[in-house]
Amino acid sequence: MRIWSWRGGKSVWSTGMHWLPLTVVVLLLLRLAAQLVLEALNRSETRLHAGVLPGALTGVMDEATFAKSADYTLAKSRFSCFELVYDAVILLIVLFSGLLPWLWAKFDALAPGSAWSGALFLVGTGVLLSIPGWPLDWWSHFRLEERFGFNKSTPRLWIMDQIKSVLLGLVIGFPLAWGLLALVGWVGAAWWVWGFVLLFCFQLLMIVLYPKLILPLFNKLSPLPEGEQRTRLLALSERTDFRAKTIEVIDGSKRSAHSNAYFTGFGRFRRIVLFDTLITQLSQEELEAVLAHEIGHYKRGHIPKRLVTAALMQFAGFGVVAWLAQAPWFNGSFGLPPGSLAPAFLLFGFFGGLVTFWFSPIGNWISRKHEYEADAFAKNAMGSAGPMIGALRKLARKNLSNLTPHPLYSAVYYSHPTITERERSLQR
Repeated sequence: MRIWSWRGGKSVWSTGMHWLPLTVVVLLLLRLAAQLVLEALNRSETRLHAGVLPGALTGVMDEATFAKSADYTLAKSRFSCFELVYDAVILLIVLFSGLLPWLWAKFDALAPGSAWSGALFLVGTGVLLSIPGWPLDWWSHFRLEERFGFNKSTPRLWIMDQIKSVLLGLVIGFPLAWGLLALVGWVGAAWWVWGFVLLFCFQLLMIVLYPKLILPLFNKLSPLPEGEQRTRLLALSERTDFRAKTIEVIDGSKRSAHSNAYFTGFGRFRRIVLFDTLITQLSQEELEAVLAHEIGHYKRGHIPKRLVTAALMQFAGFGVVAWLAQAPWFNGSFGLPPGSLAPAFLLFGFFGGLVTFWFSPIGNWISRKHEYEADAFAKNAMGSAGPMIGALRKLARKNLSNLTPHPLYSAVYYSHPTITERERSLQR
């Protein structure tokens, strides 16, 4: 296999396989094999129970809905396998076709060595590499989700979403990337510490600004109308000492029949957001239980814990990028100039998932633990487990949830416990 190497400041072809590209290929194939095996195990488990609703799940959904949920799970798994292979092939082409050195030469020629040309390389390459994923995203919406009655979007809305996403990537991504790269000239070797501070502060700012400036570009937010529903939810927030600025409804139904609820912001900027689909699917008491669950995440300190964990990982990531950018074998193995920070950021973004995939069961185990705690909070806030169990069952039916995932599959991928696990915990 021919790869790019870097000698004397010029990119030349080498017929040898450098250890780093070989390592990347091995890690990519190992991850892909693990993912395909997990999908196969989950499909096998789904077929094993197809048509026969396990006794523990009696009452969650009827036989017809259970059969449809199995079909939905199998269809998603087949599509996921194609997507996994497709993404792996695209990554290999990007890394070994000479595309990245060519793009770097084009962008860097605009202002050699400057922070803004490096930022253009990062953002521009990111936009270009998102394009191969568009056909799969379109198929997911208008074929797979449409087949099972979930897609509510239109081709025009989908196209507008892609355009808006690209423009937002340019408007927000370019200044942020420029700021990170410019830090090298401002503070020298300690740039990565200040880079972490810049990114983390930006993320905190976006928690406040996202629902005000960005979310309205895609969805309409409106206050929950006055009435018994609003009164009950506000009473719940008061008795749980969770005083939100407002309760808003998001028009999620214009894209999907799936439903959700969450809160955003912090301090006096905190607000509760309910999907309009959720409001139509649940009774008032069940909706109250779902909101209590979300409040439970806040009251049990899950949000700051996740922020701290993310901050520690980002801090470590910046340190690794700073080290890799100075290692001649990192950028040079893929035809990119050693010491250049923008290419190091891009390559780190490509390769990070090859390593973090193997640690995802740990993160999801912690997430499932938090879900149990939030469920327990909702049970106490409502006075019984009934409303929460009722909400979980309805949501499982409406979303055609897979009720019988393979244990290994759920351990690796599920951030939430299965419905049987959650019911068992709530009934203790």
